[in-house]
Amino acid sequence: MVNHKPIQVVAVSGGKGGVGKTSVAVNMGASLAQMGKEVFLFDADFGLSNVDVVLGLKPKFTIANVIENECTLEDIVIKGPFGLNIVPGSSGIQSLVQMQPQNYAGLIYAFNSLMGKLDTLIIDTAAGISDSVVRFALASQEIIIVVCDEPASIADSYALMKLLHKSYGVSRFRIVVNMSSSLYEAKKLFAKLTNVTDKFLNVVLHFLGWIPEEELVRKAIKQQRAVVEAYPSCKASQCFRHLAQGLVSLPPPKAGSGHVQFFIEQLINSPIVVQ
Repeated sequence: MVNHKPIQVVAVSGGKGGVGKTSVAVNMGASLAQMGKEVFLFDADFGLSNVDVVLGLKPKFTIANVIENECTLEDIVIKGPFGLNIVPGSSGIQSLVQMQPQNYAGLIYAFNSLMGKLDTLIIDTAAGISDSVVRFALASQEIIIVVCDEPASIADSYALMKLLHKSYGVSRFRIVVNMSSSLYEAKKLFAKLTNVTDKFLNVVLHFLGWIPEEELVRKAIKQQRAVVEAYPSCKASQCFRHLAQGLVSLPPPKAGSGHVQFFIEQLINSPIVVQ
C-alpha cells in the first residue's frame, strides 16, 4: 500500500549566490529536527553543493552515486545537527548541472524510499534561474526566497519570482530577510520588495522572518557548525527557531499534494520553458 503521509516540501532559493541560502536551509532544518520533526535536507545545488561542507561532514556517497544506480538514497543519507537527515549533493560534476528532464526520473524516484518516513523535505536549490531551480520550485508546496539588503540580491530575487510567476503561474512566495541589522530594517527591505512586485507582478509575498547579521553566525560558519547548535541562545538562533515555528504553523498541504509521490510527479512532469 502506498503511504500518503502528508509532508511539507519547501524549496529554499535566493536568486543569487552569497545571500546565505544554505545557512538558512541548514539552520531552519536543524530547528525543525530539534522540535521532533523528521526532516530531510536535500542539497540540490548539483554544481556547487556545500551543505556537507557547511556542517563539516564527509559523505562517503552523494546523489551522483544514486543517479548512477550505485547505491540507494538511504545509503547516502548522513545525520546532521539534532538528527537532521542530509541528502548530500555533488560538486563540480557537469553532467548533473546539465541534466535533461528524463534524467530527473531516476534521481527523484529514489525518494520513493522516504515515503512514510518524513514530515518535511527542504530543498536547498542552486542560485540563479536554471532549469533545476525552476523544476524544484515548481515541485514544492512552499517557495522561500532568501534576500539581503543588496541591490543585486533584490534584483535577482525579483527576476526569479517574475520567471516563476509569468511562465508558470506561481503566485505566492515566502520571504526571509537575511543578514539584517534589525527587524525594522528587515521589514523595510520586505516592503521595498513588495512595492516592486505589487507594481509589476500579481503575486503575494509573505514575510516569514529575518536573520540578524551577527558575529556568532560567522563564528559558527568557521567552525562548520549550525549556529542553532553551536550558539543556541544567540539572536540568530532564536530567529531560526521562529522560522521553523512559522513553517510548522502553515496550513497543511492541499489534498493530494502532501506526499512524496506528488512531489516526484511534479518534478518530472513540470513543463520547463526554454530560456
